[in-house]
Order: sequence, then structure tokens, then C-alpha cells
Amino acid sequence: MGRAFEFRKARKMKRWSAMAKTFTRIGKDIVMAVKEGGPNAETNSRLRAVIQNAKAANMPKDNVERAIKKASDKDTANFKEVLFEGYAPHGIAILIETATDNNNRTVANIRSYFNKCNGTMGTQGSVEFMFDHTCNFRIPAEGQNVDDLELEMIDFGVEEIFADEDGILMYAPFESFGAIQKELENRNIEILSSGFERIPQITKEVTAEQMADVEKLLEKIEEDDDVMNVYHTMQE
Repeated sequence: MGRAFEFRKARKMKRWSAMAKTFTRIGKDIVMAVKEGGPNAETNSRLRAVIQNAKAANMPKDNVERAIKKASDKDTANFKEVLFEGYAPHGIAILIETATDNNNRTVANIRSYFNKCNGTMGTQGSVEFMFDHTCNFRIPAEGQNVDDLELEMIDFGVEEIFADEDGILMYAPFESFGAIQKELENRNIEILSSGFERIPQITKEVTAEQMADVEKLLEKIEEDDDVMNVYHTMQE
């Protein structure tokens, strides 16, 4: 088991707690996917992936269809993805992925969270290099041999593959997403879910008191409606 497995295991305990917020974030993913490649899932690989994730989260089909329709509205014209970087107390690097239609609002909010929790908001590129940008795919385990699949998929960029109680999970560099998705579809292998994550290259151990300080900032950031994902270098 490698670094991606350990990262996934730690984050699994911190999934979105509120279903409504999960649906809101998937809805934003749909908007960004449609803006990038259009509303036709057959020709838009990113949209196909988000729809698969919506199904995995039990998001009603009507919600998905409304989100696709909304993506073409003028209200979402200014929607864009913005990355924020900074440091929590005790030298913990934080990387924040957002989707916002009002960058000034989002910048002000993120900066206020850092200030209130004794952190420091960084400049572009200040911590992003500390994280590997990866993609992942989950497929059913039935009928698959992990070792054989790893040998077959390595040519398409897969670097790590392992099985858990939910199926088989594959990790690869961010840029390999399209090639892996296409190959799985060509093989008629069902994609249960897929996505992107940023895995810290090195983590830092902290005391229980220091962890509480960092968690206070992370909680404030994660509660913001514009925030999609938060990554950090604190050892779980």
C-alpha cells in the first residue's frame, strides 16, 4: 500500500457530513464541467465523470438535470475555479480549491479565516508545489484481479491500485485522467466514481493542542459555500 492509499484512508473519515452540501458541491462540479465541454455527457468526459459521482452520492436525477440546465444560464457566466494557498498555525501548508461567481467575496472570506485563526494567506504557488495533483477512479471489484489490472493499466498512467470494501481504487497523475477514463469505457468496465485529489508529498506531525489549532481553521474554511476541497500537510 502506498502514499495514495494512506491519504485516502485518512480522508475517508472526513467526508462531507451534510448530504445537502454534498449535492451543492456536485452541482458546482456539473456547472464547471458544462462550461468547459458543453451539456452533452456523451461528448464531455468531465461531465460524464461528475454524473457518475452524482449517482454514487445518490443525488436525484432531477437535481443533476437541473444543474446541467442551470450551467447554461447567465447567472453562472462568471463562475470559475480559483485556488487559494496559505499556512495554518505551526507551519501546516493548506491548499484550497474553490468554485465561485464572486472572486472578491471568496478572497475576502478566505483571508478572514486565516487572520482569525493565526494563519497566513499565501501568494500563488507558495504551497501548491508541496502537493501532487492526482486523479482517481473507483470500479467494482467483481471479476477483476488487482495485480493483472495494475499491469494492464500502467501503460495508461496508473501508478497505484488497491482494493477496499467499496471496490478497486486507482490513482494516477492528474493529466492521465482522460486516457484512463477512455480505456475503462473501452473495456466496458463500470466507473463507480472518479475525481481529483492533491496528495501532500510530506506531512508534518503535530501535538494534540497544535492539531486543534489547525482544525479550527480547517473547519472555518470547509464551511464556506464557495469551498470545494481543502488539503493540508498535517499528519492525520
